[in-house]
Amino acid sequence: MMHYAFVLTLLLASAENGIAFSSPFQRFAFSSSMTTRQDSVSLTPDTLTVCHMSESSQPETAVKMTKKDVTDSLNIPTNFPEMVSQAARAMNEAYDAGITRQTIRVMLPRDPSSADLGLYFESDAKLDTQNLILVPPDETWQGGIMQLYRAALPTCEEILRKFSKAPGGVPPRVVEDRSVDASGVDGVGLLMTESTDPADDVSCFIQPTQETIDAIENISNQAGKRLVAQLNPQWRNIDDALDSASKQDGFMGKFAAFLGGKGNSLRRLEELGFTDTFILEGYVCKGGNILLMKRFDSDWGVFAENDSADNFIRVGTIEVRPTYQEVDKMLDDNGISLKYARDIGLAPKL
Repeated sequence: MMHYAFVLTLLLASAENGIAFSSPFQRFAFSSSMTTRQDSVSLTPDTLTVCHMSESSQPETAVKMTKKDVTDSLNIPTNFPEMVSQAARAMNEAYDAGITRQTIRVMLPRDPSSADLGLYFESDAKLDTQNLILVPPDETWQGGIMQLYRAALPTCEEILRKFSKAPGGVPPRVVEDRSVDASGVDGVGLLMTESTDPADDVSCFIQPTQETIDAIENISNQAGKRLVAQLNPQWRNIDDALDSASKQDGFMGKFAAFLGGKGNSLRRLEELGFTDTFILEGYVCKGGNILLMKRFDSDWGVFAENDSADNFIRVGTIEVRPTYQEVDKMLDDNGISLKYARDIGLAPKL
């Protein structure tokens, strides 16, 4: 009884002196004067928020990470599960910020030996995803767009399951619809999640083409505030002469769009509110692998693979998507030479 009395006395004295105790899973708040004002700090994976509390216990101000802070925190995923987690987290945070139309570009999983390329994509395969390598969805994939689809489909499924807001962590049912691919060989598909609450349902187009824009518009108009996404659109992020011409108004712009320029398609997607939410793509520069990374709330980060092929080194950041020439200059500025020169000892290793 004396022990309980001592604890009660301590709590009363603490309250008089402005010291607030919380549970072991909450932060402490201290005040050096006899007032009821206190500061609380909340920390999330991507945002540090400091709220100053008034006597009415209502937040007065909040300090969040800047775009530069988010850009500086970008890091290249080293395996498939990491990439899925990063993509799903960016989608969740963008959705919470009111972005309900999202574009995602990711690398695709591939077996390191390439001999067992199809194993991962069989429904009953038991392959360790930690050992899958991540490869850009480009012309290096033998078999064309349908083989890319075989890799993009399970990748999209994993991202949607990770994104799911279902209570209790129960993954939603994912339904594939291939009717959006009229030819059946264009490597286009639509995944739809069926959650306990229909408001949490998600639609994601896999590898859409310009011919898919009508379907994207129809789904977007029906979805309301529900998430509609597109993963790895088949048009490139950079423009050729036809793309540039198709972005112009008037007859020439329409004619260029008719010939295949993506300007009109991008304009329609922009009107729907589609935003680049998570971008991870790569190519070769100076003979070495380069990865570009961006979130909806960051600038572009540029990373170069080291010569051991086990890590990527940041070589620069830029507000808009860098051109090949800008990436080449970043490598020069960091003293990174041609890879063949590094391989034969004519230049320092990276």
